[in-house]
Amino acid sequence: MRFLKAMQTSDRGNLQVQITSSIDSFPVPDASIRISYTGIPENTLEELTTDSSGQSETIELDAPPVEYSLDATNEEQPYAEYTLEVNAPGFEPVNIAGTEILAGVTAIQKIRLRPLVAEDQTPEIFVIPAHTLYGVYPPKIPENEIKPVNETGEIVLSRVVVPEYIVVHNGSPRDSTAQNYYVKYKDYIKNVASSEIYATWPENTIRANVLAIMSFTLNRVYTEWYRNQGYDFTITSSTAFDHKWIPERNVFDSISTVVDELFADYLSRPNVRQPILTQYCDGRQVQCPNWMTQWGSKALGDQGYSPSEILRYYYGDDIYINTAEEISGIPSSWPGYTLSQGSSGTKVRQMQEQLNVIAGAYPAIPKITVDGIYGPATASSVRKFQSVFGLPVTGTVDYRTWYKISEIYVGVSRIAELS
Repeated sequence: MRFLKAMQTSDRGNLQVQITSSIDSFPVPDASIRISYTGIPENTLEELTTDSSGQSETIELDAPPVEYSLDATNEEQPYAEYTLEVNAPGFEPVNIAGTEILAGVTAIQKIRLRPLVAEDQTPEIFVIPAHTLYGVYPPKIPENEIKPVNETGEIVLSRVVVPEYIVVHNGSPRDSTAQNYYVKYKDYIKNVASSEIYATWPENTIRANVLAIMSFTLNRVYTEWYRNQGYDFTITSSTAFDHKWIPERNVFDSISTVVDELFADYLSRPNVRQPILTQYCDGRQVQCPNWMTQWGSKALGDQGYSPSEILRYYYGDDIYINTAEEISGIPSSWPGYTLSQGSSGTKVRQMQEQLNVIAGAYPAIPKITVDGIYGPATASSVRKFQSVFGLPVTGTVDYRTWYKISEIYVGVSRIAELS
């Protein structure tokens, strides 16, 4: 019970639960959430209920001192673990054991519920394993950062594309019993980053690590690495081969914000078309010369290094940040400038149409007249959308808001629903 010992001198972290239907991505209102310490289920700490947007209120929970996650020499568990028991009318119950709470940041626990098929349905149970910086996982098997590719264009993509979904094999490549999961690209990156770095770290350190994770992932996508070996997935959850991805784990707001800003970016070298396979290790349990170390990147962030300076420190001065030519699964790309009151035209009309579809699923968001004119009513609807989905409430549609509107619109309108 090292965690409970740490609670004697605890800090506080935050938790918000967001629940949607696995069928249509609509929010699930009136879901009940019972929260307890993992390992002490009889001790109910909080009971929450989701609102019309499928979201609970944000609550404070005990967490170990923030210094535990900032000190590379610390051996105490730096996060608290909680169990969530979720029940909603018409849906199968779900229990999640191991939701992580770090001091000073907000944990976002997204849960997709399946429709109920039997009244006496037993809960589906997910157990979140230890964070990779705290637990013991196999170290990365070194690979060449640039892969040989088939230039015919039949197997390898002709350009870098951010996919809407990737297929994650939840095990090592040769484990035929491991399940494949279809995961939205941004959700995958947020999950991996929340599993492999601490959300309490400097923002520039988080940015550098997110860029490395995205570049590695897009290399797997671009080269179709596993499919060219006869597998039916994009990437694995094995740290020996790829990154740690964990079904149903929570993510953190500081990481989510960075991914939403950078999700189309990756790392390049001159005259190399493919994203670089940016490998790294923790730098404490495992050493990896010529790769980035996570704790080392944290130290550089503490010293004020920028994301590009951190990356160049480890990968060389010729590495630079590139942007994908195409983003899959969106109705229309960002116009390249922020939409605000006074804006007008086709892009405003598209955004208004999408907001109205979203409002059909999220009644807290007011519907608006689709006229292509960005007036006060449109700004008010945008502000409410931003509030519901954890964006800065500006009433203007910048890069992050545009693509979040697109993402939610696609989900609730089932444009990209996978069978």
